[in-house]
Amino acid sequence: MKNCIIFHSYTGITRDVAEKVQAACGGELVEVKPRQNYNRLTAYTLGCLRARNEEAEPVEPASIDVSACDLVVIGSPVWAFKSTPATNGAINALKNCEGKRAILYATCGGQAGDTISIMKKALEKKGVNVVGEFVFDRKDLKEHKKTDSLIEAVTNAGNAE
Repeated sequence: MKNCIIFHSYTGITRDVAEKVQAACGGELVEVKPRQNYNRLTAYTLGCLRARNEEAEPVEPASIDVSACDLVVIGSPVWAFKSTPATNGAINALKNCEGKRAILYATCGGQAGDTISIMKKALEKKGVNVVGEFVFDRKDLKEHKKTDSLIEAVTNAGNAE
C-alpha cells in the first residue's frame, strides 16, 4: 500500500505527527504552505478569520496528484475551531482522488471544534471515503498513545484492501 501524508503546520506540531506516521508506515510526505506567508500577528488574526469563514487559500504545491496512492492521510492544525485555510486549499488541490480512502487528524491546544467535519465534508464532495478521524490535544501529543492509534489505523487501512 502506498500512503500520501499531506499536512499544513504553522508551529511544527502537525508536521511532527506527519513525520511519525511516515517513519512508521512509509509514504510520501507533502507539506502544504500558503502562498502568502503569515507572521505571528496575521496568523492569529487574518488566518483565524479565514479559518472561521472556512476559506481555502492558494497553497504550494498548487496541485497534489494522489493517483498513485492507496491511502491519503491529511493533517491540520486547528485555528478558531476549524481547519486552516491552507489545509482547505490542500484539499482543493487534490487531483485524482475519487474513490481513495483517507484518514484525517487535527492538532489543537484544547478542542478541535468543526475541524474534522469540515475536512471530511470537502473530501466527500471529491469522492474520497474517510475511514479514520483523530484529534490530538496537548495531552495526547505528550503521551504518544493516540499517535500510536493513528499509526495503527494507517497500517490497518493498508491491510483492509
